[in-house]
Amino acid sequence: MECHTPTSMEAEPANVRSEHKLSVLDEPHGGDEKETRARSAQWLRAAVLGANDGLLSTASLMLGVGSAKEDRWSMIVSGAAGAVAGAFSMAVGEFVSVSMQRDIEMEGRKKKEVEQTAMNSATKNFIPPPPPPPSPATLAAASPPLALSGLSAGRSPMMRAIAAARSREAGKGDDGESLPCPIKAAVASALAFMAGSLVPLLSSAFISHYWMRLLVLAIVTSVALAGFGGLGAYLGGSQVRTSAMRVLIGGWVAMGVTYLLLKPLDKH
Repeated sequence: MECHTPTSMEAEPANVRSEHKLSVLDEPHGGDEKETRARSAQWLRAAVLGANDGLLSTASLMLGVGSAKEDRWSMIVSGAAGAVAGAFSMAVGEFVSVSMQRDIEMEGRKKKEVEQTAMNSATKNFIPPPPPPPSPATLAAASPPLALSGLSAGRSPMMRAIAAARSREAGKGDDGESLPCPIKAAVASALAFMAGSLVPLLSSAFISHYWMRLLVLAIVTSVALAGFGGLGAYLGGSQVRTSAMRVLIGGWVAMGVTYLLLKPLDKH
């Protein structure tokens, strides 16, 4: 029997397949890194939006009270009360929303586990046919990277079960994705709202002149609104200038409407 010796043309496709498989195995690590950065940007954007809400709500309330009463302490007390109430409101709303999202994700993962268990039970007794013996050309053309990639491409069922159990203990699914935490989301939302509320409070707390206090409050709030709007657009990947102008104009409308609605109370 004549022994067939593999040529360079026959060995090249195996090397190509080996390099291709190695690159595919390295791809999930890059995808996880991109997903982590996207989640961080999403949290930062939510924090910026919460601070923007606190800024606009507190500033509008202070301007409205200032239109009815020229007393500086009335504006400060009303702004502080609005900041605390708004922070609690944001925390409760975020807690309820994230709790519902967590429950939905947990139900989906339980359903997925049940389906996976049923599939494993159905294929437990299935014995696949033995693979055909490799030819001498295939053995000669196989490269060490291909064998290593084949070993690292999959894990035994026992290792997968241990990893899944550890992920469930850590509050993660089989894919390693963490479940949202309602308490952390509520605290972060409340802190962001309070941080935004400090801008109008601190800008007008030390100005005794009435009209100067209103003017400084309006200017500082406008600058902060444009800054928060631009930062949120930058983190979200949209146009910074357009978003900043949109948030600024919307803030002017909200402050103006609140000022005009509470202006008739100065007669009482």
